[in-house]
Amino acid sequence: MRPQLHHLNRSNMSTSLNTGSQQRISDAIIQDHNELRDYYKRYNEANIDEERQQWFNQFQWELARHSVGEELVLYPAFEKNLGDEGKRIADEDRAEHQKAKELLYQLDKLTASDAEHPTLLKQLVDELTEHMRGEEENDLPKFEQTLTAQDSASLARSFARTKKFAPTRSHPNAPDKPPFETAAGLLATPIDKLRDLFTSFPETA
Repeated sequence: MRPQLHHLNRSNMSTSLNTGSQQRISDAIIQDHNELRDYYKRYNEANIDEERQQWFNQFQWELARHSVGEELVLYPAFEKNLGDEGKRIADEDRAEHQKAKELLYQLDKLTASDAEHPTLLKQLVDELTEHMRGEEENDLPKFEQTLTAQDSASLARSFARTKKFAPTRSHPNAPDKPPFETAAGLLATPIDKLRDLFTSFPETA
C-alpha cells in the first residue's frame, strides 16, 4: 500500500547546508555523506514499510542531487587542479557514480515492501561507503592542498547552488560531464520535482 502523501518543502528536508564563506568544499561533501549515512540508518530502524519508503525517498533525493553536484563542480576541479592524477580520480569516481545510479534506478522501480528492496539498497550503500571513504580519506585532503581558503569556499557555494537545480532522481543514461550533463539535468529536473510533489518523505529529516 502506498504511503500517505506529504507535500513538503524539500529545501527544508535535509540539514541546512552552511554556505558561509568559511565552509570548505570538503566540508560540504562530507556533510552530505553524513546525511546519507543517517538516512540509511533510519531506513533500517523503521518499523513499517511506509516509514522505510519515506526514508528511502529522502536518501534517493539527496544522493541524486549530491552526485550531480560532484560531477558538475568537484570532478572538473579535480581535473584542473590535480592534472593527470585528478583526471584519473575523476574518471574513477564517475564510474562509481554510474554503478550507484544504475542501482538507484532499479530501486526507484520498487517499493520498500518488495522483498528485494533492502538487499538491493544494502548493495548500493556498500558501494557508496567505499566511494565516500576514498573521497574523505584520500581525494578531498589531496585536493584541499591545492586550494586557497577562498577558492575552497567558492567551490562549496557553487556545489550548494548546483544541488538546487539538480535532478532528484537517478538518470543512469544521462551524460556525466559538463556541458552535456548540465543540459540533461535542466531537462530532467522539472519532471523530477513534479514527481517530488507526489512523493512521501519523512516529517523530520
